[in-house]
Amino acid sequence: MSRARLHAGDEPGRDTDILLPARKAAPALRQVALRLAMALGVLVATTLIVWADHAGYHDNADGTVDFLDSAYYATVTLSTTGYGDITPVSDAARLTNIFVITPLRVIFLIILVGTTLEVLTERTRQQWRLNRWRSTVREHTVVVGYGTKGRHAVATLLGQGVRKDSIVVVDPQRKAIDQATGDGLVGVLGDATRTDTLRRAELPTASQVVVAPERDDTAVLITLTARQLNKGATVVAAVREDENAPLLRQSGADVVVTSSSSAGRLLGMSMLSPHAGAVMEDLFTYGTGLDVVERPVTRAEAGRSPRECADLVLAVVRGRRVLNYTDPEAATLQLTDRVITIQRAGSA
Repeated sequence: MSRARLHAGDEPGRDTDILLPARKAAPALRQVALRLAMALGVLVATTLIVWADHAGYHDNADGTVDFLDSAYYATVTLSTTGYGDITPVSDAARLTNIFVITPLRVIFLIILVGTTLEVLTERTRQQWRLNRWRSTVREHTVVVGYGTKGRHAVATLLGQGVRKDSIVVVDPQRKAIDQATGDGLVGVLGDATRTDTLRRAELPTASQVVVAPERDDTAVLITLTARQLNKGATVVAAVREDENAPLLRQSGADVVVTSSSSAGRLLGMSMLSPHAGAVMEDLFTYGTGLDVVERPVTRAEAGRSPRECADLVLAVVRGRRVLNYTDPEAATLQLTDRVITIQRAGSA
């Protein structure tokens, strides 16, 4: 399949497919219901005020003002319709209109106009937030797929101190994007195999990409597209079958995690030693019990053996190479090294 064919259906970006985290505010329906209740409250209060002094009003139809006439007068007065068929004639009624009903009319109009303006300006406010996000997002992490793998990847990133506003989730399912935004993340709704979708996620300026779709062939296409847009980002991809891992690496993935084989090895280990399987599951679950953590070498550790570190060192990262702690080259730690260690959860 050629690259031209993969992206032949790309369309111009649509801002409506980018969903920013919802602010902590009452839902729109609740806001409208609240303002409607306030408007009805003002209407009822005005009706009762007029009815309390109905003798001070004159109805051109029959000369008297009953409760229905009071409600009618309150309605046409608050809405500024003012037919003039019912009028205040006594001094008390006119003073009440000046100092009570007129302020109520202003409040009533503010409620109605405020609701209308909020609806009209919501899209402008969202566009402003979107433009601001685009101008500030850099060196972020793009997570493609917000299923089980994607959610756990995000949870691990957050547990290691990555900020929510530096994670962007891409998924073709609206339900998944709604969940992502509900979790405080930016969501992009669309097909991640398309260049345009990944551009909306600002992938060209990202530093990390997590590829975790449901299908292996989709993971290959997404990895190809991501690597085409960003040559320098670290791309980590998940596949189900071992036979597809080499294809992911050829497509540009820096790290490929095979879920089926990893699960199989954990099952076999658990069968032979349930306790060893439980420990490995603990290591895979960030924030509980023990964690595998990569950290820089401290000045106190530089020049010493990995065995002298307070943490259990599994490997030493020197440049782009990963050295086993038993490797002769890793016998002495350098200040520029990083070590992969096992630490108690929360001690990092």
